[in-house]
Amino acid sequence: MSMLAGATLLASTLLGAAPAQSADVPAEFGTDWHDPVTAAPPIEKPSGRSCQVTLAEAQFRDFTPYRGAYAPPKGCGDRWSKVVLRLDGKVKGRQYDRLGYLHVGGVEILRTSTPEPSPDGIAWSVEKDVTRYSDTFRHEQDVEMLIGNVVDDTYTGVIDVKVTLTFYAGRPAAAPDRVLTLGEGDTLTTPRNSERIVAEVYATGSGGGCEEFWYLAVSDKAPYSCQADGGPYREVQIKVDGQLAGIAAPFPHVWTGGWSNPFLWYVVPGPRAFDVKPIEYDLTPFAGLLNDGRPHRVDVSVVGVPEGQSGWSAPVDVLVWQDAKSDRVTGKLTVNKAGDLANSSTYTAGSPERVDTDAGHRLTVSGYVDTSHGRVTTTVNRSLANTSKHVWTDGENTDTLDATWTDEESVTVDGRGPARTTATHRTYTMDGSITIGTDDRLRTVLSLGDRAVVAESAGGRRAVRSRLDDTVSGDASWTLNVPRDQRHAVGTTSERYRLYGSGGCYDRTLTAVQGVLTEDRSGC
Repeated sequence: MSMLAGATLLASTLLGAAPAQSADVPAEFGTDWHDPVTAAPPIEKPSGRSCQVTLAEAQFRDFTPYRGAYAPPKGCGDRWSKVVLRLDGKVKGRQYDRLGYLHVGGVEILRTSTPEPSPDGIAWSVEKDVTRYSDTFRHEQDVEMLIGNVVDDTYTGVIDVKVTLTFYAGRPAAAPDRVLTLGEGDTLTTPRNSERIVAEVYATGSGGGCEEFWYLAVSDKAPYSCQADGGPYREVQIKVDGQLAGIAAPFPHVWTGGWSNPFLWYVVPGPRAFDVKPIEYDLTPFAGLLNDGRPHRVDVSVVGVPEGQSGWSAPVDVLVWQDAKSDRVTGKLTVNKAGDLANSSTYTAGSPERVDTDAGHRLTVSGYVDTSHGRVTTTVNRSLANTSKHVWTDGENTDTLDATWTDEESVTVDGRGPARTTATHRTYTMDGSITIGTDDRLRTVLSLGDRAVVAESAGGRRAVRSRLDDTVSGDASWTLNVPRDQRHAVGTTSERYRLYGSGGCYDRTLTAVQGVLTEDRSGC
C-alpha cells in the first residue's frame, strides 16, 4: 500500500475553542473527536460599526455548484477599513476531504478544503482577510461556490456551510483599485493607467491521483506507483504573450486524508490545509506592454506534470493599482532573463529503492513605467530550489521522503526617493515515513514546515518585517483490512505557530491525542 492509498481529495484561518489544559484521553480513537482547530492567529478586527452580508448558504451533496447573488452592504459606506470572510461548516457520518472554491463576480476569494468528520459530527469555522478584493465587493455580483462531494450509502457526510462577509467602517484600508479576472482565451486587458499589476494564482495539485502527491513522483525507470518523466520537481509558471513572467514553488499541501492516515489530521490539520494561499507574481515590469488597451494572453502552467495528465487547478486573479493623475501610463520591459531549469532526479536501484532530486530555476524581469510622479522601475528576482530523498522498499511497505523547497524573491522599486527592496525567503519542508508491519498495522510519522522571512531595505538600511514558522508533526497508527470499528487507531499531532514582526510576537502550540485536544498554550 503506497502513500497514495486511503485518501481521495483535499481550505484560510481555522477557529476553535480552547480546551482545558488537561483532558481524559481514550486508549484509541472513538466515534467522536474535538472540532478541527489550527494554531494560526485569529484575524484582527477593527472596533466600531460593521455590516454583514451572507454570500452563500448551501448543503453540498454532489458536484452541483451553489449559485446566488451578492449586493454591497448598506450602512458602512463603500470604502472599508477591513473585510473579513467567515465560513461556518458542519458535517457528520463518513466522508472524504473535499476541495472547494468561492467566486464573487468570477473572482476567486477563497480556496478551501474540508476536514474529515466523526460519525457523531464536527463543526469548524474559517476566517480570511479579503480586504484586497474590495473593488469586487462594491458592485452587485454573481456568486458561485462548490465543494464537490459524493454522498451514497457508504459516504454519508453532507457538507453544510454558510459564508458571510463582514465589512468594517472607518478609515479605508489600502487596497488595489481594480480586481480583474482572465477573459475569453485566458486574456487580460488592464486599464491604460495601471502602474502596479500583481497576479494571484491559487495553485493546487489535487483530484485523488498522483498529482495530489506530486512530491513523491519518480521517473518511469523506477518501480513506484506514481511516475513522471521528470520526477517530483514542480514549478508554477506564468507567461504574458508567451514570455516567461514569473516562476514559483508550489506549496506541498497535505490534505486531511493525506499520507494514508486521516488520524493525523482529524483535529490539527497540516499547514495551509485549511488556508490555500495564492502564489503572487509581480507583473509590473510588463505594465508597459499590458497598458496598450488590447487583450494579452496570460498562461499558467505547472512544469513537471506528465503531458495529458490532469490534477492541477490554477485560477488567476489580477490586482491593479492605477495612476489617479494620468489617463495613460506607458513603459517598457527592459530585462527578461531566465536561467536554465536544472532538474536532476537520480534513481538508484536496490533494496531499498531510492530517488534523489536536486532541481531549481532563476528568473529576473525588470521594466519601467512613466507615471504622473515620474519614472518608476520595478525589478523582480526569483530563485527556486528543491532537494529530496525518496526511499522505499518492495511493495512500498516502507516509504519515506525528506524534502525541502526554497522560493526566494526580491522586488525592487526605484523611483522618487531611494530604491526600496522587499525580500521574501520561503522554505517548505516535509520529512516523513509510512511503514506497514506484518500485522497490517500502518504507521505514519510526519513533520511539515511552512516558514517565511520578509525583510525590507531602503537607502541602505535593512529591517526584518516579519518571520513565520509554522510546524506540524504527528505519529499515528491503524490496522488495515478490518472493519472500521476494529482499526484500533491511535495518533498524536502537534502544531507550533510562531510569528514575529514589527507588530509584536505570536506563539501558540496545540497538541491532540486520540482526537482529544490536550494542549493549547500561548506565549512569547
